[in-house]
Order: sequence, then C-alpha cells, then structure tokens
Amino acid sequence: MTIDVTAEDAGARHTALSLLSQQTRDLIDAVVMTDVPQDELLAVAAELAALTERLNAVRRDSTRGFDLGSDGVPRHPGNAVIGSANPLALPLAVETTPERTARAELSFRPAHEGPPDSVHGGVSAMVLDHLLGHAAAVAGFPGMTASLTVHYRRPVPYGEPLVATAEYTRSEGRKNWADGRIALPDGTPLVEATGLFITPSGWVTQGGPA
Repeated sequence: MTIDVTAEDAGARHTALSLLSQQTRDLIDAVVMTDVPQDELLAVAAELAALTERLNAVRRDSTRGFDLGSDGVPRHPGNAVIGSANPLALPLAVETTPERTARAELSFRPAHEGPPDSVHGGVSAMVLDHLLGHAAAVAGFPGMTASLTVHYRRPVPYGEPLVATAEYTRSEGRKNWADGRIALPDGTPLVEATGLFITPSGWVTQGGPA
C-alpha cells in the first residue's frame, strides 16, 4: 500500500523521513554503546516494538527507488550509502569537482565497527564501490559494478573526519575503470580501490549508446 502525496507535500514528507532516519541512526549507535541496566534495555525494546508496529501500519509495495528533489536533481533516498531516508546509510554526500572527481567528507559511526575501534572492511568497500561508480558516471560512463579490488593500508577509525575521493581512469568498449581511496584529512591513505563497471547494452554514455 502507498499514500499518494502532492508535489507540494513530497518535500515535507522527504524531510520527515530524513529526520526519522537520522534519529534511527542515533538510536543504533546508542544501542551499540549503551551500558544501562538490563531492565532498561527490556523496557526500551518494548517501546521500539510498539514504534515498529506504528510504522508498519502502512507499508509501501516496493522501495522508493529514484525520485527528483525540489531542485530537479535525481536522488536515491533508500540507497544504503547515500540514502537520506535509509537509517543504515551514512548518508554520504558526494560532490563532483570541476575535474570530475567524486569527493565526500565522511565520518563512520560505532555501528560500523569490524576490528575493535576500527571500521569493518566491508563498510569501507561499500563506500568506495559507490564513489567509484559515481566517478565513472559523472565522466559519462555509467555502469554496474563488475569487480572491486580493495587494498587496506591502515585501520579506518570511526568518529573521526575522513575524506573519500574517486576518479574515472579509462574505458574499453563497455568496460569502465575508476580508482578511489579513503584517507585522513592530511591525505594519508587508509583504503584504496579500483573498480570495473560495465555499461549495460542500450545505456547512453559519453560516446553514445552502449
């Protein structure tokens, strides 16, 4: 089931969903870090069950997919990396530089932990997968991930400011490559990756239809 909303209401609804998602992110981190007594844990769990029931009162028939923001720019609110309406997303705000490099400032949370006091390698890889694909797309070569080679140079901390960058490097037919990294603000590399992205047949690229 879905609720029909006017274009005028869509922006307000998106803002409300984004706020709900951010509060849920804060809740997830609170669950990871809390040390309250057992009785309080059980009480909060019961409250969350009631809240979940309220949200499930009206469920969509499918995920939100892509939509257009008020500025006309496509957005993907449910995306696991950039989705403002997805509590599991950072969410990552990706910028495109004049040189067509993708860039994002980010900070991981305690819920992203893998090794003690460090971010899980799979989370770092997910961020780079998205960023590399974005870099290839803004260069005019959109595609789907075929392979991702990741090199872990140093432990990735959570709770600290980091910078992720990616750039398109080359194409061969429908194959497109991009390189990227997650680094400290001073440029010290933490994770580096190379991605291969295949443009599906029929998709439009810088050179015309694939």
